[in-house]
Amino acid sequence: MIVFADSSALVTRYADEPGRPALGEPGTLVVSQLARVEVPSAIWRKHRLGELSAADAALLTAAFEADYAGTTAGLGYAVVLLTQAIVEVAARYIPVHRLRAFDALQLASAAAAQTAALDCRTFAAYDRTLRAAAAAEGFLLFPVETAGSG
Repeated sequence: MIVFADSSALVTRYADEPGRPALGEPGTLVVSQLARVEVPSAIWRKHRLGELSAADAALLTAAFEADYAGTTAGLGYAVVLLTQAIVEVAARYIPVHRLRAFDALQLASAAAAQTAALDCRTFAAYDRTLRAAAAAEGFLLFPVETAGSG
């Protein structure tokens, strides 16, 4: 299975997120280039909030960076580089789906992966507005919500 992972889902591979199941090993993970900044930011935010020690934050960030660079054995992400076309699609998504800028860029990156040679039909995220927008754009969602969740 090929899954596009928004940074909110991707960070669950590196740090505990209460109430959020870890992304795990779904197969091929596709990420936006934005993840390179957003995931370390989320990890270091946990340190600032007292949820992680500085040493743990540094280790988790290094693990993410190795995976992002594809240097971890058996791991690595297919990275969608930001382009002007993705920025333009994101700009169109903002009023339609009421998205924040980076969420619109994430969704536009996923759409680019969907139309590329990648058979990317599943979108992993935890933000409700972004999940609704992804569903409206034809993506299957991870995690699948059950009655009483989300």
